[in-house]
Amino acid sequence: MVKIMIEILALALWACFTTYITWYFTSAKNYAPITPDDAETLWKIHRHNIGCDAKRWREISRRGKTIGFECECGYKHIQRRPIVANTPTENVQTETALDRMHTSYKST
Repeated sequence: MVKIMIEILALALWACFTTYITWYFTSAKNYAPITPDDAETLWKIHRHNIGCDAKRWREISRRGKTIGFECECGYKHIQRRPIVANTPTENVQTETALDRMHTSYKST
């Protein structure tokens, strides 16, 4: 009887642990750096969408990198992404045979 209870308890603990790990990796986020120009553009979009009359914004930085902004009206935007997210890949421009056919000669 005790052995069955221990097995049930161990199974429940593993289920809880698996659920917690799944939740952590899908919801935990870290800060993503943005450029000051991006922060200013996001602030301008905020002002336009909300109709905010603020004249200044403050850069929010962490570890020397810009991660967002704070508006005079009290609005804060902080750029975050999930911990398990991959970094964006660079777009590789591909060339097809048809493209080469049109560019293989010089026009006169």
